[in-house]
Amino acid sequence: MIYIYIIAPIVLILLSGIRIVRPTQRGLIERLGKYKHFAHPGFHWIIPLIDKLYMVNVTEQMVDAQAQEIITNDNLNASVDAQVYFRVKSDEDCVKGSIYNVNNYRWQIVNLARTTLRNIIGTLTLKSANSERGKINAELYKTLHIETQNWGIEIVRTELKEIDPPKDVQETMNKVVKAENEKIAAIDFATAAETVADGVKRAKIKEAEGFKQSKILHAEGEAEAIKLVNEAADKYFIGNAQLLRKLQALEVSLGKNSKVVIPTGSDLVNIIGEMAGIVPLNKKPSKEDNSSDK
Repeated sequence: MIYIYIIAPIVLILLSGIRIVRPTQRGLIERLGKYKHFAHPGFHWIIPLIDKLYMVNVTEQMVDAQAQEIITNDNLNASVDAQVYFRVKSDEDCVKGSIYNVNNYRWQIVNLARTTLRNIIGTLTLKSANSERGKINAELYKTLHIETQNWGIEIVRTELKEIDPPKDVQETMNKVVKAENEKIAAIDFATAAETVADGVKRAKIKEAEGFKQSKILHAEGEAEAIKLVNEAADKYFIGNAQLLRKLQALEVSLGKNSKVVIPTGSDLVNIIGEMAGIVPLNKKPSKEDNSSDK
C-alpha cells in the first residue's frame, strides 16, 4: 500500500507533463519564465509546474478588419470592410517573434488594417475608391507586409469586402448610372438607324447606277446599229438616197400591216424582188405590138 501512495503521484506527474505538438503547430517551451527550446511536431514531455509549452498555429489564417465608417476626400461617409489572410512562419525565430515581439498578433493585424484603410481611403473620393480597389488592396498589403515582418508573420493577401456609400448617395449614383446606360442605348439605336439609312441610300445609288449603265449600253447599241445601217447605205446605196428613204418608209408601213401601192416597173420593185430572190416576169406583148410586127 505504501508503494501505491508513492508510485501514484509519480505516474500522475509523468502523465501531466506529456505534450503532443500537431503538424499544424509549433511550440515554445519555457522553464521558470525563460525560453528553453523549440518544440517541433511530435511527442514532448515537460516538467509540470516548472515548464510551460506555448502552442502557435502555423497554418494560413484570416481576420476580418470589421466594417468602419471612413470619411472620403469628398466629405462622404463610406462603410469599408476588409479581410487579411496571413500565417506565422514555421521556423524558430518567426515563431518566437509572434509570441515575444507582439502582444496578440491577430488583434494587432486587425487594428493595423483598419488604420491603414482610413489613411488610404481618406485621400480618395468615393468614386475613385470604388474604381481603384486593386490599388487600395496593393497599398494595404504593402503596409501590413512591412509592419509585420518583425512579428514573424507573412501576409498572404488582403481583400476589400465592401466600400458602401450612404443610402441617399447610393440612390443618386444608381440614377446617374441608369441615365448613362439609357444615353448609351439611345446612341446605339441612333447609330443602328443611321447604318440602315446609309445602307438603303447605297442600295438606291447602286440601283440608279445600274439603270444609268443599262441606258448607256442601250444607247450605244442603237448608235452601233445606226452606224452599221449608214455603212451599208454607203456601200450598197451610193447615189440612191431617195430610194433608201422609200425602203425605210415601206418597212414601217409593212410593220403596221398597211397596204402599199408600188408602181409597176419602178426601181423599188426590182430591189424588193432581188432582196426576196424573185426575178421579174417579162411583160406580155399587147395586140398592137403584134400587129406592128407583122
